[in-house]
Amino acid sequence: MDHSLSLHKAPFLSYFLPSAVKYPQGPHFFTPPSSNSPPDEFSFTHRRALTTGLSFTSTAFNSRNVSSAKASAGASHCDFSSLNTPLEPTSAPGKFLSGVLQNQRQFFHFAAADELKRLAGDRDAAVSRMFLSSDSDEACLHRRIAQLKEQDCQAAVEDVMYMLIFYKFSQIGVPLVPKLSSCIYNGRLEIQPSRDWELESIYSIEVLKMVREHVSTLIGLRANSSVTENWATTEIQRLQLGRVYAASILYGYFLKSASSRHQLERCLTLAHQDCPSHRNFLQFPDLLLCRFKSLVFGHGSDTKSVSLGQVPGPGRQEKDLEELRCYVMGFDPETLQRCAKLKSIEATNLIEKHRCALFGDEQTGMPETGEVILTSFSSLKRLVLEAVAFGSFLWDIEEYVDTVYKLKDN
Repeated sequence: MDHSLSLHKAPFLSYFLPSAVKYPQGPHFFTPPSSNSPPDEFSFTHRRALTTGLSFTSTAFNSRNVSSAKASAGASHCDFSSLNTPLEPTSAPGKFLSGVLQNQRQFFHFAAADELKRLAGDRDAAVSRMFLSSDSDEACLHRRIAQLKEQDCQAAVEDVMYMLIFYKFSQIGVPLVPKLSSCIYNGRLEIQPSRDWELESIYSIEVLKMVREHVSTLIGLRANSSVTENWATTEIQRLQLGRVYAASILYGYFLKSASSRHQLERCLTLAHQDCPSHRNFLQFPDLLLCRFKSLVFGHGSDTKSVSLGQVPGPGRQEKDLEELRCYVMGFDPETLQRCAKLKSIEATNLIEKHRCALFGDEQTGMPETGEVILTSFSSLKRLVLEAVAFGSFLWDIEEYVDTVYKLKDN
């Protein structure tokens, strides 16, 4: 049974509509730590050693049932294996990290931090030389060198951010959907299995409720829909699907920004209320430290702040369920725009490049095509959930990267 897709205006969606792995030469190698070395230190060949307090969970794709996308009987399967991301890294650091993720996954987080630190150092050194030579005959040359270095570092940092996002998807066992042009057969697109549970597992209850409402508003599919409804088919233009995907990325980014702001205000309230007694609640600095450590690479990215030894009852859970919604609905236009706006140029570029790579035409790479795709509501839901998760992860990665490599304000 076919249905025509009706896109309704989701809450705040007007803010979100978009505008219009290989190794590099001279691959880098890891030198594993010796038996006499501390367990949290290691070195790179031709790179500085780096230690970090962030904790990572290494979960290889091989240990999970990897998704596959089927177009139709007799069609070739989309390749979800390895690092078949829609957007291939073009910079040396991006290609290097993709190789590390395939071959030395346990060192990926150290490698990413080291690359960010090196890129920040290279950019700052070029800017310093530009200022030091401002009164010399070579001022124009060093200014041009600094401009080119900044462009190169920006492109490299976008690749590093993309690989960090891919790493977070791999932690929940969800590969990114590859280029749609390789998954469409006779105008039909199907993505199996859906991975709905994994993609929804990263949210708290209150955030998940808003995510499900977003999905329902966009594609008209209820959270408790039947199997027949999930596999009903609909037609949609590839260009329109790309816009829905980009809007969902921005919605996920907005939800993470709003929920993080909400959690911070909760922490402040708890810390203020707990001033007379320090027995039942985590200290405010400890809450912030736990939050920062789980921000980028933890699984529970939207968990609630609950006092130690206390479990909310049914009434409290119902209250919390609506709390974020009421908090967001209480935003004035300025606060709403601040939470919805991408903070960095790099994040803006990354969304556009990912969208073009995923929905772009095979020959031109541009998504501006009127091709009509026949697909199921289940596949549409998979794409929308992936996009919302992408936006949520992007917020985390942007916050983390900006602490090492200063991103450009948007």
